[in-house]
Amino acid sequence: MKIIVCIKQVPDSEAKVVAADGKASWGDAPLVINPFDEYAVEGALQQKEAQGGEVIALCLGPETAKEALKHALAMGSDSAILVSDPALGAVDSQGAAKLLAAAIPKIGGVEMVVFGRQTLDDGTGLTIAQTARVLGWPLLSFAGAIKVDGGKATVERVFEEGKQTISASLPAVVSVVQSIGEPRYPSFMGIRKASKAVIPQWSLADLGVTAPTPVVTRAALDNPPSRDVTCEIITGETPAQIAEALAEKILAEKVL
Repeated sequence: MKIIVCIKQVPDSEAKVVAADGKASWGDAPLVINPFDEYAVEGALQQKEAQGGEVIALCLGPETAKEALKHALAMGSDSAILVSDPALGAVDSQGAAKLLAAAIPKIGGVEMVVFGRQTLDDGTGLTIAQTARVLGWPLLSFAGAIKVDGGKATVERVFEEGKQTISASLPAVVSVVQSIGEPRYPSFMGIRKASKAVIPQWSLADLGVTAPTPVVTRAALDNPPSRDVTCEIITGETPAQIAEALAEKILAEKVL
């Protein structure tokens, strides 16, 4: 079974994002694999262990994104591919879906494409469904468990309200949630293998496509307005005095 797991490189979750010249900036914060995509890698590896086959990590981004792909390799992915091109600027979710959907047939023989539920930076969660639409494949989303049998995938979808079991014929696109299982730690041998890996880089010409025109663009990004907040401590000799002073303060400020 050939499985593609789509990942993205994002700023570390501890990064402080600010607006600079109308664009998001995270300063010198490190770039890492999208945390939700680690669960996607875990889900893909579970299927490899159950069905046999291979897991291929696929990423759209700059050359630095190879580090995120190496993380997927260290976890156990068999190979990795980076789609990158100087002609690519700001790509929206629809453009990303078109590029991923062009790369997947080029790989060939793919039976399942696995995504994390969303990315940490944009967080729209739209690329998954848009990729499935472009490919013309069924979408099995929010999967907390996956079972493949006889050319059909069955997933248990996890919601706040409960769970739902659905199935579809392969090939299919699947998005996973944290219930799929805690992502495994990269092994020492996996890290060594990843450090030596040669990751192919495909351009737009390799895919036979042109740079997609963004449908959604960000005109400007501003930092939230600053607020001056002062704190006043209400004191008193007894709780009753403190409560009375607090009530008088609330009424004086016309809070109530």
